[in-house]
Amino acid sequence: MARKETRTDVNRRKFLAGAAVATTAATVTNGAQAATPGAAANKRLPSAAMPTYQQIAAETGGLREPTTQLPGRPASDFMVDVLKSLKIEYIYSNPASSFRGLHESLINYGKNTMPEFLTVTHEEASVAMCHGHFKATGKPQMAMMHGTVGLQHACMAVYNAWADRVPLLMIGGNDLDASKRPPGVPTVHSAIDINALVRDFTKWDDQPVSCQHFAQSMVRAYKYAMTPPYGPVMIGLDAGTQQASLKPEEKDLYIPRYVPPSPPHADPAALRETAKLLVNAQNPVIVADRCARTQAGIDSLVQLAELVQCPVISQQNRVNFPNTHYLSAGPAVLRNADFILGLELTDIWGTINGWVDNGEHDGHGIMESRHRPDVKLAHINSVELNTKANLQDFQRFMPVDVLMPADAEASLPMLIEFVKQAITGDRKTVFEQRGAARRKAYAQARQNMRQRAALGWDASPISIARWTAELWPHIKDLDWSMVNSSSGAAGWPLQYFPMDKHYRWLGRSGAAGQGYGPPASIGAALGNRSLGRFTFSYQGDGDFMYVPGSLWTATHHNAPMLMMIHNNRGYHQEVMHVQRLSNRRNRVANLGKTMGPVGTSIENPDIDYAAMAKSMGWWSAGPIKDPAELGTVLAKAVQVVRAGEPALVDVWSQPR
Repeated sequence: MARKETRTDVNRRKFLAGAAVATTAATVTNGAQAATPGAAANKRLPSAAMPTYQQIAAETGGLREPTTQLPGRPASDFMVDVLKSLKIEYIYSNPASSFRGLHESLINYGKNTMPEFLTVTHEEASVAMCHGHFKATGKPQMAMMHGTVGLQHACMAVYNAWADRVPLLMIGGNDLDASKRPPGVPTVHSAIDINALVRDFTKWDDQPVSCQHFAQSMVRAYKYAMTPPYGPVMIGLDAGTQQASLKPEEKDLYIPRYVPPSPPHADPAALRETAKLLVNAQNPVIVADRCARTQAGIDSLVQLAELVQCPVISQQNRVNFPNTHYLSAGPAVLRNADFILGLELTDIWGTINGWVDNGEHDGHGIMESRHRPDVKLAHINSVELNTKANLQDFQRFMPVDVLMPADAEASLPMLIEFVKQAITGDRKTVFEQRGAARRKAYAQARQNMRQRAALGWDASPISIARWTAELWPHIKDLDWSMVNSSSGAAGWPLQYFPMDKHYRWLGRSGAAGQGYGPPASIGAALGNRSLGRFTFSYQGDGDFMYVPGSLWTATHHNAPMLMMIHNNRGYHQEVMHVQRLSNRRNRVANLGKTMGPVGTSIENPDIDYAAMAKSMGWWSAGPIKDPAELGTVLAKAVQVVRAGEPALVDVWSQPR
C-alpha cells in the first residue's frame, strides 16, 4: 500500500528509460550467479534491483533533484528508542508510506534489531502473528498498519485478540494535516480519528501530537495491554510527526520507565467464602478456561484441586489443568455438582446450560439445564473489569452467587491458603473417598477414548484419531507445542497428547474469526524458535485460504514449524448447518438428496496445498490419502522442521 500521489509532471519516457537502466544493472549484477548451475537453489538472491532515481521520482512525486539531508535528529529515531525501551522483539507489518518515517528509522537507526521489522503480506496476518507470538512466549509484539485501508484489513484479527484477551501493540500510520497531506490515494487512506475503526474492540487508544506525547502514550499503552484482562491497544501516528526533525525545545525528551502492573486480585472476604463452599460441597467442580497463563497457574490449580480432590474441567482456550491428572474430567460431572467454581470462563451460562438446535422457539433452538437447581456458583473473572457494550463477546447473562472481578491466576494462591484453613479432619476422609472414585472414573475414560480411536483406523479419508496417533511417536521426545487446531480436529489431540505444560496447547482464536490459523501459528513458531520448542498445528483448509500468503513470511524469516492441513474439502460446520435445516424443512424428501454441499464445499478443483506451500519455500507433501503412508511422511516432515525449515503436510481427512 505504497503512497500513490497524483502528479501530472511525471514523464513516462523518463520512467521507462529508468526502468531499462535498472534491468541492465540487474542483468550485470546477477549474471555471474546465473552462470553457476544450482546457485539459485543454494543462495537466496535479491528479488529485485534497487530502484533508480527515475523510478523513485515516478513513484514518490517526481523529485527534481536528489534530496538533501534533513537537519537535526529525526523524530522517528526517538520513537525507535521508545520501542527499544519496551524490549519489543518484532514488528509484524506490511510496508506502507504512512509510517515510512518510523520504518526507515527502525532499519538505519535501530539496526533492525529489537525490534526487528518482519515483512508480512497482509495486515490481518500481521496482527494474528502478534497474537500467536504472545501466547507462545508471554511477550507482546507490535503490528503497524497503513491508514484506513490497512487497519480495516486487520480488523478481524484485532477482534480475535480482543475476544481471546491477548495483549498486542498496534500503530496506525495516518496523514493528519490536510494542508500538507499529499493528494490522491494518501488522502483516501487518511482519517480524522483512525482509532475509531477498532475502538469497540481495543482496550485503549491514543493519537500523539508530539514526540514526548508518543513516549508517554506508548509506555501507557504497553502497561494497559499487560494489565489483566489483557487486550490490544492502538496508537494512531501522524506521518508528519514521524518525518519531522526534533525541535530545539525538544532537547529534554525522556522515555518514561515501564513498571509492570500488579494484576487485579480478588477480594479476600469473597475468596474466604468461596473456600468454605469448596470445602463443604459434596460434589464440587472447578471449570477453568483462560485461567493459566503460565506454568505457575497450572501448578496452583493442581494444588487447589488436590486439596479437596475436586474434578477439574479444562476448557479449550488454554491448558489450565493436565489431562494426565486423574482429577481431569469432562462436562458430565457438572450435572451432579452442588458447587461450581469458574475461573476466567468465556461463557459461564453456556458452561452449565445447553442449547439444542432442534428448530423450536421460532427456529432458534431450545435451552436445557445441565446443573442442579440448587447449585451454588462462584466465578473469578477479570473480563468483568473491561466489558464494552456494542460487541456481544460477553455471552448470555448468568447470575453468580460469589462474583469476583479479578485475575484468577493471581488470586489462586490466596484461595489455596483459605481452603487449607477451612479443611477439617472429617472432610479429609470425604476427600480421600472422592479421590479414589475419580481415579477409577479417569482410568475408565482413558480406556473408552482408546476404543473410540480405533474406529475407522484404516479408513480413507484418514481419521483424525489415527492421524494423531501416527504423529505422536515422532514428537513425544521433543519439547513440543501445538499452536493451532481446526475445530474439527482439536478433540483428538487434546485428548491423546499429554497436555501437561502451559505451552502444549495455545488455544483457539478468541472470536472464531477465519484467517487466524496460519499467521498465528507462524508467530508462535517464531516465539518458540528462541525457546527451543518444536511447533506444529492442525490447520483447517477453509481457514488456511483466507491468508495463505502468511507462508511466505515463515520462509523469509526462518520460522520452523510443521503445518498439517486438515483437508476435509469443505466448510464442514456450514455443511452441517445447511443439511440440518434441509432435513428440518423436509428438503431431502422433496429432492431425493441433501443440497448441503452447495456453497460449502472446497472441491472442483481440489486445492493443491502442497504445491502452494512449495512455491513459497516450504518442504511439502500430499495430499496423503492412504493412512498407511502417513507415518512415514510425518517422520520426514518432523526431521525437516528440526533442521530449521517449515514443512507442510496435506492430509486428506475425515470431516471430524
